[in-house]
Amino acid sequence: MRILLWHVHGSWTTSFVHGRHDYLVPLTPDRGPDGRGRARTYPWPPGVREVPWDRLREEDVDVVVLQRPHERELAGRWLGRPVPAAVPAVYVEHNTPAGDVPRTRHHLAGRDDVTLVHVTHFNRLVWDSGRAPSVVIEHGVLDPGPLYTGELPRAGVVVNEPVRRTRVAGTDLLPAFAAAVPLDVFGMKVADLPGGHGLFEDLPQRAMHAELARRRVYLHPYRWTSLGLSLIEAMHLGMPVVALAATEAVEAVPPGAGVISTRLDTLVEALRAFTADPAHAAQAGKAARTAALTRYGLGRFLADWDRLLAEAVR
Repeated sequence: MRILLWHVHGSWTTSFVHGRHDYLVPLTPDRGPDGRGRARTYPWPPGVREVPWDRLREEDVDVVVLQRPHERELAGRWLGRPVPAAVPAVYVEHNTPAGDVPRTRHHLAGRDDVTLVHVTHFNRLVWDSGRAPSVVIEHGVLDPGPLYTGELPRAGVVVNEPVRRTRVAGTDLLPAFAAAVPLDVFGMKVADLPGGHGLFEDLPQRAMHAELARRRVYLHPYRWTSLGLSLIEAMHLGMPVVALAATEAVEAVPPGAGVISTRLDTLVEALRAFTADPAHAAQAGKAARTAALTRYGLGRFLADWDRLLAEAVR
């Protein structure tokens, strides 16, 4: 099957393109948001081919995987065929709704010709999907391996654009955590943070995983996200996790794999406890890895997508 999709979400796309299909990603001269082409910092397989946007009309595309509201019109224009009337499409909703959440209606809620794929059950619960056929395909992660050493008595955090996304990402909480344990922050544009933390910016995924796994514990301070893939990746590494009990995190982190709470003092104390006790941290990290492999394995994720895509092209 030939699948057209945009390079929007690096970690999610990395898992998705490890399937058995041919994947086409648009390329524009500026490699901007609508034409990034192949990833440069994620391990993508050879089956992903970047295609100049003005040559997409020459491609025989079986299905389009949409991820942003404007992509349906853009795909139709670049392919020269209406989507989904002539080319089937599904839409992946990565994000939780913003604004007045209980009353937020999805932009596909009035349509029934595009399946809406939520990445978490929490997403499906909080979005008003209207009459759009909706399903949940939970995340799957390319296993980085049990890289955890925990040799550094520090906490690791992964967050992109921590200043712009301050309250969403929980960046405003970092000073309270950093007062309890040394903190290292990984991600894009982390250099914008004020001093007081170790900052690791724009590392390739493999290098980031190796560095992160040296930290004793993973901190997930997000208030409002469907489910940060960095949390699942940290659990795959074998790291114990400390996370806000918000959105899908309460489903992802089982007892024994770490600590989740809405109480800041409980989270701070959990960071101290894991940092001070390497054996306790390692035991919780093993439980975290087992849970992640069981629920968020790549094989299950790709099998779920194969079934949905086969239905879409019938």
